[in-house]
Amino acid sequence: MKVGILGAGAWGRALAKTAGRAGHAVTLWSRVDGPDRFEDAAAADVVVLAVPAQAMAETAARLDPGKVRGALVIAAKGLERGTGRLMSEVLEPGFAAGALSGPNFAAEVAAGLPTAAVLAGGPQAAFAASGFRVYESRDVVGVQLCGALKNVIAIAAGITEGRRLGENARAALVTRGLAEIRRLVIAEGGEAETVAGLAGLGDLMLSAAGPTSRNYAYGVALGAGEPPAAALAEGALTAEPALLRAARAGVELPIARAVADIVAGRADIDSAMKRLLARPTGRE
Repeated sequence: MKVGILGAGAWGRALAKTAGRAGHAVTLWSRVDGPDRFEDAAAADVVVLAVPAQAMAETAARLDPGKVRGALVIAAKGLERGTGRLMSEVLEPGFAAGALSGPNFAAEVAAGLPTAAVLAGGPQAAFAASGFRVYESRDVVGVQLCGALKNVIAIAAGITEGRRLGENARAALVTRGLAEIRRLVIAEGGEAETVAGLAGLGDLMLSAAGPTSRNYAYGVALGAGEPPAAALAEGALTAEPALLRAARAGVELPIARAVADIVAGRADIDSAMKRLLARPTGRE
């Protein structure tokens, strides 16, 4: 099998190594490579879109429906700014794509450490290497929403750490954050079991657990009143588009709204936390 990886960041390189360990011929394309290498990667049996979420539209526009014959797999986690579109919705209408997600730090995947992921609507054989266990799913929408929103909740978890609000606060926030993810996934036609699996709970546990997570580290810096690191924290770009989708779906995402307001400078952390705590309680 030939596997093309579009995007040579840490995640794209890790997936290239995984596909290579699985015995496949791999073509890895980066933005500094020419059009010929892009065409080679896009003509593979499986084409993995591993560019950052906000670069997906630019990359998708280069795909020629007449030349892409293989299965498309989205490996980016995020929502498009300004529109709230899922990565599968960014693609041209003629393309159908699966989604790969889960609790996967790129460095550990690249090193071949034991990892599990979920692949919705794509060929598991492309990534089924020793040490990389792939579970199947049919919930392409739910897998993508989980991968995007967990980054937002991870920022909120980091804020509790940076603000020294305590472990109780962080545990409560992450749990209620998972409920927000579930609420939107179900409203969008996804499956509750997706939220309870690797793409939801599993990825949130990883992303909200410590500073190895860029989104968590971003939140810690915000909470401590320090400038966030320059490294990409996708959750900072996802909070606003998540609210767009939530409004269209008729659901509330109070934690995502707090993160969006803090990141945009519309609210300080203390007032945002007070607003969350002042919400009326209800049944869990």
